[in-house]
Amino acid sequence: MTVPLAGLISRQARSDWSVLLALLTVAFNLLLLPSVINSGSAVFRHPLILGCDYIIIVDALSVFMSLVSSVLGALIVIYSTGYVRDDDNQSEYYMMVLLFIGAMMGLVYSANLIFLYLFWEISAICSWRLVGFYRQPIHLRRANKTFLVTFFGAVVMLLGFILVYRQTGTFDITAMRGVVIPGTAVLLILVGMFSKSATLPLHTWLPDAGVAPSTVTAMLHAAILVKIGVYAYARIFVYGFTMPHQWNQAVLIIVVFSSLVAAAAATIETDLKRILAYSTVSQIGYIFFGLALMNLTGVTGALLFILMHGLAKAGLFLCAGVVEHNTHKRDIRDLGGLIRTMPVTAIVFLLCTFSIIGLPPFGGFFSKFMVILAAVETGHAWLAGAALFVAVFTVFYLFRLFNTVFLGELKVDRKEGTPVMLVVIAVLAFLSLCAGLLVKYPMDLVNAAATVIFGGKA
Repeated sequence: MTVPLAGLISRQARSDWSVLLALLTVAFNLLLLPSVINSGSAVFRHPLILGCDYIIIVDALSVFMSLVSSVLGALIVIYSTGYVRDDDNQSEYYMMVLLFIGAMMGLVYSANLIFLYLFWEISAICSWRLVGFYRQPIHLRRANKTFLVTFFGAVVMLLGFILVYRQTGTFDITAMRGVVIPGTAVLLILVGMFSKSATLPLHTWLPDAGVAPSTVTAMLHAAILVKIGVYAYARIFVYGFTMPHQWNQAVLIIVVFSSLVAAAAATIETDLKRILAYSTVSQIGYIFFGLALMNLTGVTGALLFILMHGLAKAGLFLCAGVVEHNTHKRDIRDLGGLIRTMPVTAIVFLLCTFSIIGLPPFGGFFSKFMVILAAVETGHAWLAGAALFVAVFTVFYLFRLFNTVFLGELKVDRKEGTPVMLVVIAVLAFLSLCAGLLVKYPMDLVNAAATVIFGGKA
């Protein structure tokens, strides 16, 4: 609520204050890092009513997810100072972006299903306002679709939480470790997770949300929204409940099929941001796949995938933002040769592409390799083969996108983005490379998170 007050001073004060708040979020999360790096954890409780105690869990899993989201969120806020500097409604924009980040922080540290649901819905409201930021009729329709699909999933998920409460008498996730819950509750909860993380058949809202500013789509795809579903899956089904075996197998098949269909859609799409959106749907399937394998290699690879995909996909969307912001075009058939006039954007886009496709030594290689290795280890060779086929699709549609937009004949003569925009995308490309070259350091935290997940599971 302080952002509009800062806006009364000046536009610059509002932007600076928003950046400061985003950076403070990163700093507070970093302060928690030393206490959890060796798999330490702490749970804080404040009694309320009817099992709805306010419970905060600080462990390697929550700190890892909060750091990924807050760092990417802060970079997106910094990029926004150049991207939306001439737009109206900036007070609402920055307020919703910061509330979005705050909702993610609340969700990842919550160990009570009701408070997890509360922050889940706050994020839906933020995404609704941000997707419809430009207020044109098509933007409002797409924003309403985003809200209705994710809200529907959340309400269904809440019904699943109620069934769990009837069985266990509590909403406390830490008290449910190893509890086998009925298949009906599993189905209802999965509907909520799949709707938020845009998994087939509840994925259609995500490509449509591309009408939003590219900073918003970067948050939806890389930093926060679609990662909420996979985090909730890790916290609820991997760390918490024990899922019936047949449902676990069903999840594996659904997410691999979702990855294949989305990758195929990306190969024929011609809208720049819709291609990247289908790519997100496809890559999210890898994360769900690694988690659903329920073994140490798969879960570690999936958590690492969250980081690597977040860095690279944020870079791709913010590069797309530079292109769209300066050319006012999104159909790749109308673009070409931009490497001549946007060399920094083109190089960053290519480097982030290398990470997404899993080219060593970029970070995306290690996470994708671990997920596929885990599938082989657990006897799912045919699903591992399907995942490799998705990887081939990924190479095809991302290089097709790069070749069409940045190589060939120059069709639109436009210059680079603002300096702050270029610095942010360059930082994301640099981090995508360093995360691979220095993979030991993120792996320390990821291993600690995986240890937390499996260490106390009954």
